[in-house]
Amino acid sequence: MTLSRPIDVAIVGAGPAGIGTAVALERLDLEYAVLERDRIGASFRQWPDEMRLLTPSFPANAFGVRDLNAITLDTSPALALAREHPTGDQYADYLEAVAEFHELPIETGVDVEAVVPDGDESADERSGDEGDANRGGFTLETSGGTIAAQYVVWAAGQYQYPSSGSIPGASDAVHVSTIDSWSAYADQHSTDSATENPAPDCETEPEEPESSTPVAADGAGVAIPAADDAVIVGGAESGIDAALGLADAGLSVTVLDDDGPWQYRSPDPSEVLSPRTTERLETALEAGRPIDLVTEARVERIDRESASEADIDLDSDGFAVVTEDGDRIHSSTPPILTTGFEGSLTLVDDLFAFDDRGFPALTDRDESTETPGLFLVGPQVAHNGQQFCFIYKFRQRFAVVAETVGERLGVDTAPLEAYREKQMLLDDLECCEPEYCDC
Repeated sequence: MTLSRPIDVAIVGAGPAGIGTAVALERLDLEYAVLERDRIGASFRQWPDEMRLLTPSFPANAFGVRDLNAITLDTSPALALAREHPTGDQYADYLEAVAEFHELPIETGVDVEAVVPDGDESADERSGDEGDANRGGFTLETSGGTIAAQYVVWAAGQYQYPSSGSIPGASDAVHVSTIDSWSAYADQHSTDSATENPAPDCETEPEEPESSTPVAADGAGVAIPAADDAVIVGGAESGIDAALGLADAGLSVTVLDDDGPWQYRSPDPSEVLSPRTTERLETALEAGRPIDLVTEARVERIDRESASEADIDLDSDGFAVVTEDGDRIHSSTPPILTTGFEGSLTLVDDLFAFDDRGFPALTDRDESTETPGLFLVGPQVAHNGQQFCFIYKFRQRFAVVAETVGERLGVDTAPLEAYREKQMLLDDLECCEPEYCDC
């Protein structure tokens, strides 16, 4: 696919960030296209069947409160789907409905392979003192040909780019993003000692906690068991989600984590377990579900283990997760990695600078400090060390990016004031101080 003429804006990715930004741009007199290598909401359709959105949806628009999972001003996934915590497939259906209603120019099956700033000017020469528009524009090299665009909005997701955490032996494990269903996985690896239990609703957010206030938590720091049906590396949202799904489906599970985020609370749910996950975990532990939570367990490597050579009785060959303290935690199934995601920025990381925590360096308009004219939207946006990793956070930046592009191209941006009126335009970042974030 090759567009016959240059366009004003190319949006890469048709998830909630890409579609939400496209709807904002739709209010302006601009020519743009959304480029998606798979299908709308593809990452959500790869979730395990039981997984749910963490944040609750509720149809409160009539009272001036946006549904937390909505990406436009006047839609509500709760109303459209009749679900408070939609599955991945259900939320992708919502995204498709939004795209169809707005007749967005989405090109699917187009894999963006490179984004090349045009011209030989340095970033300083292109940007000017006030961060002016990228005068040279961009050439996007795609699987369907080249596309010329004045601006690029990078809205590709994270779920399709799993990280192994650089753990030796990780090739013998499975990443959470590759599992289609926890109940199906448990059926495949069930043991005679397993007890049958119904599978729960599940959910995920892969961010690891940074700093928060410790509180007591049942199950923290328990003794490492001799063997389990499954061992999970990582105890943030995706790790606890996996543990709940597998335990309720009948497998015994050990969760290993260096920090033990289930022990903490914070006003920012991106730093710790969400309230819903915390409640589900406490309920499972009180019900005696076979989940062991092990803190201060930094994984050094993963070994294959022969039943004849193991230091415990094993019915068949298995695996051992080895910690830096020398503990060996045995698993009869391949260990499950919930070690986060590389993120799609690996494809264009040469066009971004990164701070000491690994966050992409952005201006207060979410523009790359390294490459003017290239904007970032979605869960990888961060300001003052605070991540905009929930939909209700990063959706407040769609209109900021649209407004910036519109002003530089000299079009009327007044239609975007509706975003501000309905509290979906956050351009004051003072709320995102490291000490406390209420954005």
